[in-house]
Amino acid sequence: MSQHDPTAIEVTDGEFSLGEMSVDETAASQAIEAGTGDPTQPVGTIAGTVPVDSALPNIPIIPIPIAKRPVSGRYRGTVGGFQLEIRVDVDRTRPMKRLSGDFYQISGQTVTYFASFIVDAPTITVTASQVTVKGLGSFTFAAGAPVVQVTMERRLIFQPQAPATVQFFTTGGSPGATYTCAFESIYFRTAHIETDRVSDVSTPVFSSYNTGSLPSGGPARNLSVVGAYGEAGIEMIPTAASDVINISEAGADAQWSNAELHASMQNHFSLWQDQPQWAIWQVAAQLHEIGPTLYGIMFDQQGKQRQGCAVFHTGIGGETAEQLRLQAYTYVHELGHGFNLLHSWQKQYASPPQPNRVNALSWMNYPWNYPGGPAVFWNSFAFGFDNEEVIHMRHGFRNNVIMGGSNFAVGAALGREIMADPVRDESGLKLTISTHQKNFGLGEPVVLQLMLQTTDARGRRVHTWLHPNFSMVKIVIRKPSGEVVAYEPLIEHLVGPRESVIGIDDTIAESAYIGYGKDGLYFEEPGNYRIRACYAALDGSQVMSDIITVRVRYPVTAAEAELADLFIGDEQGTLLYLLGSDHESLRRGNEAFDEILAKYPDNAMTNYVRLVKGINASRNFKTITDKNENRVMVRPAELEQSSKLLSAVADSGVLDPVSAKMTLTNLAEVQTKAGDDEALKQTLSKLSAIAIGKW
Repeated sequence: MSQHDPTAIEVTDGEFSLGEMSVDETAASQAIEAGTGDPTQPVGTIAGTVPVDSALPNIPIIPIPIAKRPVSGRYRGTVGGFQLEIRVDVDRTRPMKRLSGDFYQISGQTVTYFASFIVDAPTITVTASQVTVKGLGSFTFAAGAPVVQVTMERRLIFQPQAPATVQFFTTGGSPGATYTCAFESIYFRTAHIETDRVSDVSTPVFSSYNTGSLPSGGPARNLSVVGAYGEAGIEMIPTAASDVINISEAGADAQWSNAELHASMQNHFSLWQDQPQWAIWQVAAQLHEIGPTLYGIMFDQQGKQRQGCAVFHTGIGGETAEQLRLQAYTYVHELGHGFNLLHSWQKQYASPPQPNRVNALSWMNYPWNYPGGPAVFWNSFAFGFDNEEVIHMRHGFRNNVIMGGSNFAVGAALGREIMADPVRDESGLKLTISTHQKNFGLGEPVVLQLMLQTTDARGRRVHTWLHPNFSMVKIVIRKPSGEVVAYEPLIEHLVGPRESVIGIDDTIAESAYIGYGKDGLYFEEPGNYRIRACYAALDGSQVMSDIITVRVRYPVTAAEAELADLFIGDEQGTLLYLLGSDHESLRRGNEAFDEILAKYPDNAMTNYVRLVKGINASRNFKTITDKNENRVMVRPAELEQSSKLLSAVADSGVLDPVSAKMTLTNLAEVQTKAGDDEALKQTLSKLSAIAIGKW
């Protein structure tokens, strides 16, 4: 076998169903779909039948069929320096009629991932004694023998599972490598899940939900997180009993910020290897600072993609049927992002792009975003993933599925063809984007302003989630180089319904820092950038903004060049996104910001540093850790420092109106905690002036 091609010779989609399907039924179904089979004729023969002797009296003999083992599952074998994991998917629950596999290279006592392949449309041949599945594969490398054939002996149910013989052929039919692979599992992939609970969670951590408790579109069963993924062919193995994280030291300030959860996630990741692995961490907390309509978040920082998530019980906790149903949905949904699954209405941003599936009855859709509303969704939902998602989890190329592998929705081909102007727009909505200044210095935070209005005098019911963090608004950026990328937030947020009826004179406004996300810096070079946004309306309409141009200036002076160097960096971008953090992993970013404060106190850009440090100083900063028995450390708020920094920002005039209001609101909270009534009075006066448009 070639040292570079494990396929070469050595030189020297159906409806949701939980019922099992036999390989005979699958092969017959495939033949019918291809128009080559006769559904009235048996495939192969039935084991255990008794031949009838025509000379004997015509006494009916009832054959006793003996069931045969299904053949689907995961197999593994080694030839030379390569190990092959092959996944056969032709029977059992929801067969997807596919083959896929991963190659690993063995060197001494080390095993290294090499490549993956998938056969999307194999031919399935079934006889009484064997099953053969064959087709042309798509590989992550230039395979010399890309045709894959897997043969498995059919055995009776009480016999051990037979191995699979995997043969590779060139497109001309010449044989390549042959692997004998032992049966390993009925599951196509296996992942480990660790679930921790914060001590103030006032309702039980989700265990299971009886799907027959309320109307639904599927069979009734007691469904857990492990069971939901098991039905999709994915084995989820819980680690040892979940730990309790004691946050009593945080006092009344027990709600969580993104920065605190990010720091906690970083601490947890330090216990794991920073590399792809089938493992994910989920923490059940009580409340996020956004409020009870935030149900969960998925962490997506650079270098450690899709390895952890959090769910918040203020919005989903409880023991009623409705609450347990929402918990099942939230827990499974957030973990789905860990397998690199996009929301159902955002499939166009996948790699390769796929059609959006706004009507999907899937864990990855939003019930409150479903056409017809949440009641229609729940009444039809069978509590499963759609076929395309099942195929992805079972058969997607390893690095596109495994936690810590490819970035979330990496490499999507985006552009005007993705956010094209609609041929007809009767949504009655208008989305406007802008920036509060015409151009930005290199390194200066780019903040996008978003406004939603209606053009219908009768008004429109809308959701009010305009910030891209919440996945209901998508932003694309065309860089000076011509590269078009989607802005992807550092942390994915799962939110509940938040709706309003807006009239012709009403405006919903939001601002979002879009300079840094999961792909790093988005405005890291001088030049002209083009930006467009798309709002996903309640009725499924895709409301496009106009395309705006933002210019990033070249540094002219030495001071501008140094400021750019101090602002540009992954740690600085993360701090701007999180509005500050104490975590050691961001130490160099905080040091760069300290240097800006010391050397350039009068520069307008320095006010963004004051904002970040002022917001962070206002927090009783909580971090989940293993360094003490409570598993949490709390740094008390520094109210005097926070008030000084935020007051300077509020008076600077550099912020957009939405950010200015956010700053004053935080400043008022700090002054209230500090008992500074005189300063609080002035701050509330400024907030009132903003409300009536006079500040």
